Amino acid sequence: MEINRVVFSYDKKHDQLKGVEALVATGKVTTIIGPNGCGKSTLLGVLSGFYRPQSGQAIVDGKAVHRYSPKELARKLAVVHQQNSAPSDITIERLVGYGRIPHRGWFGGSEREDREAIEWALACTGLTAKRSASIEQLSGGELQRVWLAMALVQKTPILLLDEPTAYLDMYYQLELLELTRRLNREHGLTIVMVLHDLNQALRYSDRIIAMKDGGIVAHGLPEEVLSAERVKEIYGVNVVVKKAADTGLYIVPIGIDGTG
Repeated sequence: MEINRVVFSYDKKHDQLKGVEALVATGKVTTIIGPNGCGKSTLLGVLSGFYRPQSGQAIVDGKAVHRYSPKELARKLAVVHQQNSAPSDITIERLVGYGRIPHRGWFGGSEREDREAIEWALACTGLTAKRSASIEQLSGGELQRVWLAMALVQKTPILLLDEPTAYLDMYYQLELLELTRRLNREHGLTIVMVLHDLNQALRYSDRIIAMKDGGIVAHGLPEEVLSAERVKEIYGVNVVVKKAADTGLYIVPIGIDGTG
């Protein structure tokens, strides 16, 4: 996946993305970070085809994203948005099954392939035993896994996650990120996600794209991008970057400019 000089504006006056360029490594976990309003979710929206840039393009398998039909694109990449909704009484199994729609033609699809994909997605997300439960019976962490299962059942090589840990407590945040890493390692998925927590980005990413004011200011290995100097440049926060034998690198905020 390539991001090639993408310019995007909501009102055609103020650019939200300003000539953004990057290469997303196949089979790796890439995390987009940056302060609020810097363009992280907008960039993910361009990658997913939800937004069409004014100039430049996002490219998947050598073809611009906006040139795919919706069904073709849904076979290339799956997206888990920040906010999702569904009827409260729908069962997990039925909701996850809707993710198979891109694989169904005029005369339906393969029932066996659909069933196998649903079983796989439920097993990957630990939801097999709850398949008959309605979504109103689920915790926040379980519900987020349902949306992830609905994306996984599309059986795409690329998975896009827009702030997947939002609204979750610490336990469910780590549970979801561990699951994301496992999906990458065991199934070779290329994953692009937006995160706010820099320590989570350090721990669960192979590559990091750091954004500020609609542009990419750094792109590379986590330990290269998230230096104390770079964090201060991006966020205006003074931090100390430390390394522990059991956890690796981690960041400790010590104050904003003028206070730390």
